[in-house]
Amino acid sequence: MNIKAFRIALSAVTLSMLALTGCGGPGASRDSARPMGAPPPPAEMSMGAKFAADGDMLMEELDAGGGQAGGETVAQQYIAYSHSLGMRLPVAAIEPTLQGHIDACNKAGPAVCMVTNSWMNAYSEDEASASLNLRATPAWIDQFLNGVEAEAEAAKGEITNRQTTAEDLTVSIIDTDARLKAQQTLQARLEQLLADRPGKLGELLETERELARVNGEIDSLTSSLAALRQRVNMSQLSISYETKRNPVSQGALQPLARAFGDFFYNLSSALAAVITAFAVGLPWLILIGVFVWIWLKLIWPRVRRKKS
Repeated sequence: MNIKAFRIALSAVTLSMLALTGCGGPGASRDSARPMGAPPPPAEMSMGAKFAADGDMLMEELDAGGGQAGGETVAQQYIAYSHSLGMRLPVAAIEPTLQGHIDACNKAGPAVCMVTNSWMNAYSEDEASASLNLRATPAWIDQFLNGVEAEAEAAKGEITNRQTTAEDLTVSIIDTDARLKAQQTLQARLEQLLADRPGKLGELLETERELARVNGEIDSLTSSLAALRQRVNMSQLSISYETKRNPVSQGALQPLARAFGDFFYNLSSALAAVITAFAVGLPWLILIGVFVWIWLKLIWPRVRRKKS
């Protein structure tokens, strides 16, 4: 072997030894392989921290995907509508109209329409008022509103006001649905963890506590999502009924009749007020009269003589 070949072989052996030493060798420990001054490896997370991290990761995944697989954009909008209607009817037509609307809602069934509140007050023979609140599907409410004007005209009444307001619940529903799916996925992971990895008693108890918390969160989100969807699926309708006054009715002349009926009562009340005022003011009048007499008879003559 010549000198050049020997140098090449020696260099190869040296490089191999250096590489083996840098890797720590097959028997080197993990601490010996870490460079001087390097920070120690991070400690393992507790079970609760792992569960929280898994839940946050699921939320980020679902939020990034818009609550849909593959990050598809949700095109559907969730709008909750509220309608208000005012009717002015003859006093005799208020109660039949109110009862007719309640019967129509009950006939449609609770899945289509439900009455949430109703009341009626009869103040006199010529004056009454009523109110009706209900929730119904948008199709039923549209059909009801299309025929209510003709119903008011048939009862010799009129529509005083109509109002419709819309509230966009798309963001709330999508966000609640995404959180619900994340909690359900975390619930499945926890149940699988309890079934496949018994572990120590402390870890089992912590897993069960986390599973109970997740179950409570799922129940809360499910109720909130159901309430939001009900507001979208069933709109709200508020109807107010007021009396349409007749110019020649007995109620229009009632204030005048009340004034004539209370004439003598009001007259006696006025005389009583005068007598009461006189009785209260009489002592003051006597006192003022005494002072005036003293001034005119005793003080004023002396003052006049001094001036003269």
